[in-house]
Amino acid sequence: MANYLASIFGTEQDKVNCSFYYKIGACRHGDRCSRKHVKPSYSQTILLPNLYQNPQYDPKNRMDPQQMQLHFDAFYEDIWCEMCTFGLVEEVVVCDNNNDHLIGNVYVRFKYEEDAQKACDSCNSRWYAGRPIYCELSPVTDFREACCRLNSGEGCVRGGFCNFIHRKEPSQALERELDMSTRKWLQERGRDPRSMSRSPTPENRKRY
Repeated sequence: MANYLASIFGTEQDKVNCSFYYKIGACRHGDRCSRKHVKPSYSQTILLPNLYQNPQYDPKNRMDPQQMQLHFDAFYEDIWCEMCTFGLVEEVVVCDNNNDHLIGNVYVRFKYEEDAQKACDSCNSRWYAGRPIYCELSPVTDFREACCRLNSGEGCVRGGFCNFIHRKEPSQALERELDMSTRKWLQERGRDPRSMSRSPTPENRKRY
């Protein structure tokens, strides 16, 4: 029985735990959900709800598509660089959705759980763009399951009101620049002592 419950945990067959919260770290029902939202005590990923103020959903917005991309690139670079002060960032995901539980959500996945915890603790005492930051550990570690698969292909008919993440992408030039900067930083720093401590040593490496 225990093995069966473990196998269905966080899936649609799980009648106790919310599958949407487990996959996306957010649920449209919020606290009114009939299933449990089990917040992780440790995770590689943090969630900053409603952090990105998307001008696309501002009725007073007068920016053209190019200006909106520049606006987003500036935000994305700012968040990436700030999060790198806590540790190695592997992924930043910004929601392009317009529904209450996903709008403006920013996910940051670190390589190490302890770095995610440091970032979460620090962000909860800070402000961004004149607004207080709220941050929590997220159960999401695989964004292939969290993101809408139709959004990058033929198009999602639900648009911004989809319950899966519509990922807002930075420009390719910025993405290349951040990737190159991260690679250079890793080369200059050398091998991470934590990776070395977790690697098999000649004494404990299996012999074949």
